[in-house]
Amino acid sequence: MLGLKLKTDPRWARIAEDNLEEILSDHAWCEQKATTNAISLITLNSEKTDMVDALVEVAFEELTHFKQVREIIKERGLYFGRERKDDYVNQLYKFCQKGGARDVAMVDRLLFSAMIEARSCERFRVLSENLKDEKLSNFYRELMISEANHYTLFLGFAKKYGGEVDVEKRWNEWLEFEGDLIQSYGNKESIHG
Repeated sequence: MLGLKLKTDPRWARIAEDNLEEILSDHAWCEQKATTNAISLITLNSEKTDMVDALVEVAFEELTHFKQVREIIKERGLYFGRERKDDYVNQLYKFCQKGGARDVAMVDRLLFSAMIEARSCERFRVLSENLKDEKLSNFYRELMISEANHYTLFLGFAKKYGGEVDVEKRWNEWLEFEGDLIQSYGNKESIHG
């Protein structure tokens, strides 16, 4: 369904489980950044009422996920680490087309968002299927479903408001780029690392 070119090796879940404090801190910050991204898209596209309405819900949901992850960190007596850079996301952002026609930049920002949600969905699936901790496994299963919904929402709005942009062609370019990029990741204790 997601069209990703490379699946995460299930052994990555062991890395995550062995470094739970780090993975949970990283995950919380990913949720905070997803909230900020949704709000930025609202700011940039305020005239698209249906998209704004949907993105308000996404922002609220992402902030709720941030809170949920923080609660898990506190419940387990773990340390909530400082925000860190997400090299994977930064590399994706560099692939975005900026400048030029407004529709082109908007479509790429939506596809950028869809790509992050797709990979997060896939990573959460790996965690849900491979973590020994049943509570965390169930938590990541729920988040996997949420990320899948966000992925389809961003992709749907890119198609709806793409104008003259060949969204299918551009999405395939994103999938190819991400497929090459992700080969350098999957061996660190971070959601995208």
